[in-house]
Amino acid sequence: MLLGQVAVILTPPFHPAHAGEPYKPHLELFVLTYGALVAQLCKDYEKDEDVNTFLDRMGYGIGVRLIDDFLARSAVKKCRSYSETADMIAQVAFKMYLGVTPSVSCSNTAGNEFSLILDKNPLVDFVEELPAERASLCYCNLLCGVIRGALEMVQLAAEVTFLQDRLKGDAVTEIGITFLRKAEDRKHKRNK
Repeated sequence: MLLGQVAVILTPPFHPAHAGEPYKPHLELFVLTYGALVAQLCKDYEKDEDVNTFLDRMGYGIGVRLIDDFLARSAVKKCRSYSETADMIAQVAFKMYLGVTPSVSCSNTAGNEFSLILDKNPLVDFVEELPAERASLCYCNLLCGVIRGALEMVQLAAEVTFLQDRLKGDAVTEIGITFLRKAEDRKHKRNK
């Protein structure tokens, strides 16, 4: 039930004149709620890896649901390349739901690895630093799951991980996206 509630908080009320703009009150509520969620998970799980896995799985569930809202509100056309897809995630999706636009860079010559570099990460607006005992916690791992889940729903398999994190002392927050292959369409044959 929590996944549905988080998706509702992320989904701004639709008004055609404000299509693509972040809905600030919902964003602030989401950021505060997210902080409380991570704090509770840290109490429930001893290992950071367990919290990271939970956040990724939760994000995946949100991404699976959020892609429909994104496609309906943004009216974007089908991307023809991994590069276009990465740009769409940064310039449209992040702007629409988090009010920020990360820069995008391609990390390899094959053109299937990209980095989203966030100068400002709204999910950490109310977080000063991670406690020393939580050094391996990936506080914003939910974002990786959201991206992975949304991409999978448009038939793109990807590995999404945090490469750098300001909460861990890095200069920027960087999310790495590696497109693995187009996800195979699952066609179910009728039993005769």
